[in-house]
Amino acid sequence: MQKHKVIIDADPGIDDSLAILVALNSPELDVIGISIVEGNVPTSIGVQNALKVLREARRLDIPVFSGATVPLKHAYTSAQDTHGMDGLGDSNIPAVTEVRASTMDAQAGYADLLSHHSDVWFLALGPLTNVAQFIQQQPIKWQHISRLVVMGGAYKSHGNTSPVAEYNFWVDPDAADFVFKNSPIEIELVPLDVTRQILLTPNILQLMQYIDSPKTDFVNKIIQFYFQFHWDQEHVLGAVINDPLVIVYVLHPEIARHIHKYVAIATSGVALGQSIVDIADFWQKPANTKILQDIDAKQAMVYIVSGLLGCEADLIDSELSRIATGLERLS
Repeated sequence: MQKHKVIIDADPGIDDSLAILVALNSPELDVIGISIVEGNVPTSIGVQNALKVLREARRLDIPVFSGATVPLKHAYTSAQDTHGMDGLGDSNIPAVTEVRASTMDAQAGYADLLSHHSDVWFLALGPLTNVAQFIQQQPIKWQHISRLVVMGGAYKSHGNTSPVAEYNFWVDPDAADFVFKNSPIEIELVPLDVTRQILLTPNILQLMQYIDSPKTDFVNKIIQFYFQFHWDQEHVLGAVINDPLVIVYVLHPEIARHIHKYVAIATSGVALGQSIVDIADFWQKPANTKILQDIDAKQAMVYIVSGLLGCEADLIDSELSRIATGLERLS
């Protein structure tokens, strides 16, 4: 099997950490590097969290690069209220001492990786500060990037940081707008209105524990804070895990529906961070974005759980169907 080379840019973060685990356990992907951006947690904490995930997956050979620590223009606001002060649900998972992050920063790391690899997929799970600087500073290197997949924006639903803005775009709207206006390749956007369908519930977590308790232990430690947050804020029993859908989508695009449109990001005012989709072609500009519209949420969760546990998707599909049947009996 030919593996797809992947660079992941993230701000781990609970759901980022789950996404990285799914990617590492996917036999179709070869994660060649992870870069960290300011976002859910300050960059220094994000670097340590990436190392914790790599240790959990026994992949400490993968380089981790520290990236931007502040947005391009706006003041930085973390999401530690959502992810815990340590970014992993205040789980107190011990720090990684076996290895350290790369001595190269994110931009030098990109240059090094893309000097040795081509046809690389770049998966951006956090604010787009690193990506904007990458396009600005190393435009020639982009010939080695074949896909740019971004988790962000809220096209057909309310935001999670303001009435209209999703956090990744809100925290650095200038970077997001620059990337959408200047990306050399079409962006594939996985927005909040689609990722909101991906809900990891306590019964699914319990199923994971029955199937493989040791591999579920890490997930269980970091997800409880997320469960509590979603219950307190939205009265939802479970946690929306946005970022793992990016990994599932790049491997299984057939479970998604999409449109091609021009997208820009509001950089000031009451709509700060809003992803504006020119759905009616008012601006008469060529489409710059492939926007996910809908997803087979059940199948996506099958792939996410099988990725987290490193087991066959058919097994998870069967067991999740049993859970659904049990819930139907209550209706």
